[in-house]
Amino acid sequence: MSQTVTLPLWLVVVLAALATLGLVDRLLLPSVRFFLRRRVNRAIERLNTRLRLRIQPFKLTKRRVLIDRLLFDPQVLAAVEQYAESEGAPREVAMAEARRYAREIVPAFSAYAYFNIGTRLARRVSRFLYRVRLGYMDEDAIEAIEPNATVVFIINHRSNMDYVLVTYMAASSSALSYAVGEWARVWLLQSLIRAMGAYFIRRNSNNPLYRKVLARYVHMATQGGVTQAVFPEGGLSRDGRLRPPKLGLLSYMVSGFDPQGPRDVVFIPVGLNYDRVLEDRVLTAAAETRGDKGERPRFRFSPRILAKFLLRNLWLAIRGRWYRYGYACVSFGAPLSLRAYLSARGIDLRTLAPEARAREITQLGERLMAEVGRVIPALPVSLVATAFLEAEGGPLSSLELKGRVFALIEKLRRRGAHIHIPRADLEYAVDVGLRMLTLRRLVVAEDGLLRMVPGERALVSYYANAIAHHFEACPVGEERDGERR
Repeated sequence: MSQTVTLPLWLVVVLAALATLGLVDRLLLPSVRFFLRRRVNRAIERLNTRLRLRIQPFKLTKRRVLIDRLLFDPQVLAAVEQYAESEGAPREVAMAEARRYAREIVPAFSAYAYFNIGTRLARRVSRFLYRVRLGYMDEDAIEAIEPNATVVFIINHRSNMDYVLVTYMAASSSALSYAVGEWARVWLLQSLIRAMGAYFIRRNSNNPLYRKVLARYVHMATQGGVTQAVFPEGGLSRDGRLRPPKLGLLSYMVSGFDPQGPRDVVFIPVGLNYDRVLEDRVLTAAAETRGDKGERPRFRFSPRILAKFLLRNLWLAIRGRWYRYGYACVSFGAPLSLRAYLSARGIDLRTLAPEARAREITQLGERLMAEVGRVIPALPVSLVATAFLEAEGGPLSSLELKGRVFALIEKLRRRGAHIHIPRADLEYAVDVGLRMLTLRRLVVAEDGLLRMVPGERALVSYYANAIAHHFEACPVGEERDGERR
């Protein structure tokens, strides 16, 4: 019993290190976690006092807990059973597949990452690239939203800058949860996006198990009061026009809605417009290109193209020839309560047959997209581009151009559209729009006349199409005061 045991020095060092790690893990780390968690909770409580839309507990739940809740949701378990049976695979394999989907979808929200990194970065990038303006906001209606309601921002999709711009403009209201496409699943970027509360989706996946996992997560987040931002068009507009809505996410949000439940769902339409869209040439080229089967190519994130774009603009800045890309404007429309909408129609989506439910959701989606279109602001470039297209490519004098733009502005005002007029000066607005087009060589001056470059018609049309819907038939009784906006 009293014999001496000799151990190698390396083994003693390893055992001592393991013992130290055990003490740290059992004694120190729990105290540190408790201290940090208490500080984070206090910071979030202070943050909620200044946000219009509070951060709900669901958003702060640990990611591991949310994944387990999602996996053991009765509908997900039923989908796992069906998947295992249809694929002839063991249930454990199907469950592992569902877990993989859940880990891919569920975000890891960090209030610090969102408000201390994300929103500050969004503000600096937005203001560096554009002159950012708030077009229209019905503040009284937004203030009247029930405090515990789930708010969903419905946004038109012009650029990948939309995520950055809306995050910046809504930073004083709440932390937004975005549905982000697979293009952003690249190293480092996906970790930041997930920490900001966004979740990744496979837009064209027909896997029933994946769709069920995604549907249940969106339903859980909506029930939990998470403020969300959705781009119903499902992708960037290739020709500048509003695209018809894709109703997958909207269906997941509203299909199980209880009109008598404690939490309403409120949709806020958001309209975006830019004097210059960063991806405009990529998008217009894609609109004219089709694959072997007639499909249009999808936008894919390319670090190489991004690096080339940044280096080119850095070189212009060094030479003193870099200018901001004009104006970027965001308008927020009147909120639409899902409870009030369904009550007015006298329906409960849960009790409808699948076909009838699909029709109702389609009508709701079309109504929301119409409201989004209504609040898309008209900017100088869109106005000047529309004037050149109306001239059918013919030359215009400066006076003729201004006359056409002034007539367009008057027509838009009668339809209640918001028009951003820099410095409240109509002539300056025309000069700003014309300068952007001439700097990009879309319009040239020849012999005192202005002419659209023939080979650039697609790009000029792209900017004109951003407001083309405003000139279509306006329903009687829906005109509003454009000056007030």
